[in-house]
Amino acid sequence: MTGLFHKSIEQKEIIKRKKELKTLVKDKQYDKVLQIGSELLEKRPDDLDVLFIVGSIYYMRGKHKTSISYFDKILDISSYDPETLLLKANALFELGQYNEAIKCCNKIQEIDPKNKAVLELLSKINTKQR
Repeated sequence: MTGLFHKSIEQKEIIKRKKELKTLVKDKQYDKVLQIGSELLEKRPDDLDVLFIVGSIYYMRGKHKTSISYFDKILDISSYDPETLLLKANALFELGQYNEAIKCCNKIQEIDPKNKAVLELLSKINTKQR
């Protein structure tokens, strides 16, 4: 019985920390977000919400290679996540990896053929490749 009780306490703590994480994002306290996000990922490395938040913060900070590593973890679990695919495509674009960005865009178009953000990104890629 102790094992179940301990697990329940740990799950409650994780839920509490995730709420704190979302509040910190709203308050734009990104250093603290990365710290708590890393702590949460040590306990639950496949937490899609936390992976997305941490990856997005690195993307916003211009750390595109780091952000892609988080996006790849998400896509390993949920390969057709359009928001993650779009962020990854944009990060790849910023790194000049246009062919890889196009692959992400194509995958998004399979899911959502009318996605305007993908069309805009593909247009930017085409302009850069000329």
